[in-house]
Amino acid sequence: MSKKQIGLFVGSLRKASYSKVLGRFIEGLSSDEFSYSMVDIAELPLYNQDFDDHGPVPEAYVKFREAVKPLNGFIFITPEYNRSIPAVLKNALDVGSRPYGHSVWSGKPGGVISCSPGIYGGFGANHHLRQSLVFLDVYPMQQPESYLANVNTSINEQGEITTDRLKDTLVNFVRAFEKWVKTVAS
Repeated sequence: MSKKQIGLFVGSLRKASYSKVLGRFIEGLSSDEFSYSMVDIAELPLYNQDFDDHGPVPEAYVKFREAVKPLNGFIFITPEYNRSIPAVLKNALDVGSRPYGHSVWSGKPGGVISCSPGIYGGFGANHHLRQSLVFLDVYPMQQPESYLANVNTSINEQGEITTDRLKDTLVNFVRAFEKWVKTVAS
């Protein structure tokens, strides 16, 4: 069995974002069976269908689509902005879903982790993202759900996770996701 390549899509552009800290931790959980790596979405121009219909297609679109297409699954790590997902993450979903009939997302397993310094753990963003994933024919893992509340209390100024509770939560989520990938692939 070949190693499964899983893309991590972080919905925050902030240099010291909590979502990036979580993504780096998950990258460290790579194994002989699964490889986790963050996919950069920061430089994608806003999606404009005219590019696909009339050209020229931005090189950033082409590179992004080529990077995502061969992946075996996706984990989305998102903060919550105004009870929804950040525009940069929605833009990445849109760029990858086009041109129509050539979506890089279709038929693959996905997982969603939302995080917030607030008490709701990004619940609104998590569910808005799931709604888009279902339409894009991504198979979102149902359980465990992951709403990481008060995440700022578990990450220090050096960008390190400081609590075993958060580390264990992420490890358990990733191990469940690996089972989900195997289930969807069978």
